[in-house]
Amino acid sequence: MSPRVARAVIHGLLIGGTLVAVFPLLWMVAVSFMRPGEASSLPPPLWPAHASWHNYDVLFLRAGVGRYLFNSFAISTAITVLSLAFNLMAGYAFAKLRFAGRERLFRLLLGMLVIPAQVAMLPLFLMLKYAGLVNSYAAVVLPAAATAFGIFLVRQYARGIPDELLEAARIDGASEWRIFGQIVLPLLKPVMVTLAIFTFLTAWNDFMWPLIALTGQEHYTLPLGLASLAREHATDSELMMAGSVVTVIPVLALFLAMQRYYIEGLLLGSVKG
Repeated sequence: MSPRVARAVIHGLLIGGTLVAVFPLLWMVAVSFMRPGEASSLPPPLWPAHASWHNYDVLFLRAGVGRYLFNSFAISTAITVLSLAFNLMAGYAFAKLRFAGRERLFRLLLGMLVIPAQVAMLPLFLMLKYAGLVNSYAAVVLPAAATAFGIFLVRQYARGIPDELLEAARIDGASEWRIFGQIVLPLLKPVMVTLAIFTFLTAWNDFMWPLIALTGQEHYTLPLGLASLAREHATDSELMMAGSVVTVIPVLALFLAMQRYYIEGLLLGSVKG
């Protein structure tokens, strides 16, 4: 097989695979503009006969999806900000600061990576219950403020910062906070963006923990709100597709806007090990 034919075959396979992967997303958008019951006809239509905003009007004017959207934005943003603050400081400390028990503590942290999150849900719920935080935004935000994966990710990246640079700053009289804020943070920008995207996407899509911690519908996030709507409108596929589009669009826009930093962070992290 000539190189030109091989290249054409590879490109064709890649384009075909991309179309297969993207087709469900495109059909979801198309169905969201169909009238009620139109998607249930046989064969299923690929495009709305008469595109309409009816499903989005129902979602925002009657179903209260705007409130769920606000809750998701507020909770995901708060988790991302707190996660960046705590994970960056902890990861930098494990990588560059010397203190008693550092290696043992880090090995304990690594052990937490293999423990399923579901194992800790019951004791965590009881702790929040005794603290009076169940059914509040804090019940969802605080448990995600620092993660073993985030600390590990930052620590691995921060190990690549030259020790000589930090020692030179200390000799010049800079405090540890000034070194962290003015020297370390700019160097951690790629991994900061990567961690921010990981954290925001995880918080945005999380269903299980908000379902446990939030008992009142006024605090529901978008996944919980859509699940609640699905129970009330089990046969309205068009409405559910519109809700799915509302859920996907913000995180898709975030990823497309930050993908350059995201890929850069992943590649640099893999090189520095």
